[in-house]
Amino acid sequence: MDLTIPAERIDWRTKGVFRPGPAIDVADFVAARPHLFDGTFSWPVMTARAGAIAHNLATLAAFCARHGVEFAPHGKTTMAPSLFAAQLRAGAWGITAATAHQVLAYRAFGVPRILLANELLDPTALRWLAGEIDAGLDFLCYVDSVAGVSLMSAVLADAPGERPLRVLVEVGHPGGRTGCRTVQQAVDVARAVAAAPRLEPAGVAGYEGGLPDAAAVGGYLDALRTVTSQLADAGLLGEEVIVSAGGSAWFDLVTDQLAGSWLLGHRLRTIVRSGAYISHDDGLYADGTPFRDRVSGEGSLDAALRLWAQVLSTPEPGLAIVGFGRRDASFDSGLPVPLQVRSTSGAFGSARDLRVVRLNDQHAYLECGPDAGLVPGDLVCFGISHPCTAFDKWQVIPVLDDDHTVTDLIRTYF
Repeated sequence: MDLTIPAERIDWRTKGVFRPGPAIDVADFVAARPHLFDGTFSWPVMTARAGAIAHNLATLAAFCARHGVEFAPHGKTTMAPSLFAAQLRAGAWGITAATAHQVLAYRAFGVPRILLANELLDPTALRWLAGEIDAGLDFLCYVDSVAGVSLMSAVLADAPGERPLRVLVEVGHPGGRTGCRTVQQAVDVARAVAAAPRLEPAGVAGYEGGLPDAAAVGGYLDALRTVTSQLADAGLLGEEVIVSAGGSAWFDLVTDQLAGSWLLGHRLRTIVRSGAYISHDDGLYADGTPFRDRVSGEGSLDAALRLWAQVLSTPEPGLAIVGFGRRDASFDSGLPVPLQVRSTSGAFGSARDLRVVRLNDQHAYLECGPDAGLVPGDLVCFGISHPCTAFDKWQVIPVLDDDHTVTDLIRTYF
């Protein structure tokens, strides 16, 4: 499906594009098919590989279809309506959000079904959502405390509309973030929801991504099943029950343990929420994706994001200073990875003797082997680790074909 993408223009405010003259419409910019190395762009610039994005979209859509689960990819990774639209066209059930403001942005884009994977206790946002739900928005959010239920209920008592706000009882784990810590807590919360006039219990949800290994994840998912069964046995859930989990590292275990028809007497809808898959990466998720080891026969993901930056200085042997830094690349879960060099002559070469060892705000320290041969003016292409903290640094990301020609632009809204 297509979403509403605000009309945008490219001008001096567009990071990565060097345009000192008049603004140009995005459509006209793309239609001109600029090339990465023709002078249109300045350094650094984050780009995306069109083929990798298409491959990743198809791979996870096929995985979910094979395993009988719904997919609500987490939109916080990209905050890009063009990518949301592509995910929905590929069969996504909805788009997941993390904050009330993200939900507001999704509605501006026209996303028809939103799962807020978080508690929602802001009275202003709750009142607005009550009207959106009454107008037809399919919406879910979390709740993990009786106090939270009481606050939501008090706000909704005089909010516009009549349709109830459907909520998922969130199950957490010791040392984790939000979520009920015991089965009894979850039952108490579900009872409070069922008794609230404008709330409706729709199922159970959680997040396994912070757990250290497969055994811990398996135990946690067993706990999600136990809570779901207890709530169903207590008559607190309707005919359709939603169970949701699944980040980008353990979605295979989620489908193994939560999909199927194990909740007798109910129609189970299992929703996974992976977000980083669409761009993948060359670090955190390259090492952690289930497609690497556990389900290697079911597909693969390709890293889509590429950061191009220029060598500014080679001030001493074994060191090059490159013109990008913490303002331009993710660094919270691994430093950028050198992939390729383009010399000032235009020739491409290997980056095997290069390693990023430190970042400042706008500078990267590149350790160089004896055969690196970098000189000021060379361009280096980097892969990144953890795309969730990469997209937010760029308002516009050019999408390139294999020849480095622009085929589209990704506009982000953080």
